[in-house]
Amino acid sequence: MNNIAKCINIINDRSADALILFNEANMHYLCGFSPSEGVVLITKDGAAYHLVDSRYIETAQENAKVTGLTAIEPTVSFVKAVAELAEKHNVKRLVFENESITLARYVELAKEMPSVEFIELDDALMRERNRKEAEEVVLLKEANRIAETAFLELLNHVQAGKTEKELAAYFDYLMAKNGSYGLSFDTILLTGAHTSMPHGVPSDKVVQEGDFVLFDFGATYKGYHSDMTRTVAVGHATEKMKWAYDLVLRAQLAGIKALNAGVKCVDVYKAAYDVLDAENMAQYFRHGLGHGVGIEIHEGFNASPRSTDTYEVGNVTSVEPGIYLPDQFGIRIEDVCYLSPRGRENLSTVTKELIIL
Repeated sequence: MNNIAKCINIINDRSADALILFNEANMHYLCGFSPSEGVVLITKDGAAYHLVDSRYIETAQENAKVTGLTAIEPTVSFVKAVAELAEKHNVKRLVFENESITLARYVELAKEMPSVEFIELDDALMRERNRKEAEEVVLLKEANRIAETAFLELLNHVQAGKTEKELAAYFDYLMAKNGSYGLSFDTILLTGAHTSMPHGVPSDKVVQEGDFVLFDFGATYKGYHSDMTRTVAVGHATEKMKWAYDLVLRAQLAGIKALNAGVKCVDVYKAAYDVLDAENMAQYFRHGLGHGVGIEIHEGFNASPRSTDTYEVGNVTSVEPGIYLPDQFGIRIEDVCYLSPRGRENLSTVTKELIIL
């Protein structure tokens, strides 16, 4: 996976001399890990530098054996070190992360390099990151395997009398035990009427017989994220709960069926929305259908009513319709799918049939 070459293409497309990256996820894409601070500089002639402090230099040097970057521990500030390298390589036009850089960092750069013209990167590198290589999908699958293994183990402990916080904490432990490098995001584990909050926070609420329990969770592996949501019932489910669950599942399957390279993101959203709308339940679907997943838990394209993007080969996206009935219950079912050169592949393997514990 030659990501340096992808960056050089971006530099050439903008008739620039170099590209600078401060964003942690973008740096990871080049250097293979996520330092909390540092900078990557790529020049049009193929020079590639990763500047880090003493906390990360050994890791950077080890990863550089694979990535092709040169790891440097500057004796001056990162910006001064970049300015010195820019002068060495006669950089006159520098592509920068206009969508994520802080104003303070931009002012610092401009002050240190007054003769350099700054060129906006926009979403060019994100679009490259959005087209996953085969080796990236291997890492995504491993993150997903870890999360699924933990989820199936957790189900043995979900029962009336347990609290949301208790189960969420144990879930996080199980993911770590099974090999997760960290959480993709704060685990969402809700029960009863709390499930009507799409991104509710686990509380001291106790699971009761007849409750839905909603789990939205993800593990990470070597910097790549998984994302899955499942909703189960404890003890029993009413006919209304079963009907609503089946409706959300049908909506999700319709969204997945519509998901293909060359299809507009908004049309994939609409495929799921229309299933809910036919039953007069679309008003309870209060978020987008899906988002890109990779080095960041939300990256790249998203399937929403406002999206102007079109899915491409290499995209990895969640498909997660839900309905949320205030003071009653909520249901969400989420898989992550990969648009491979051979067609659509669902990375999620846990059953979506209603589980009644």
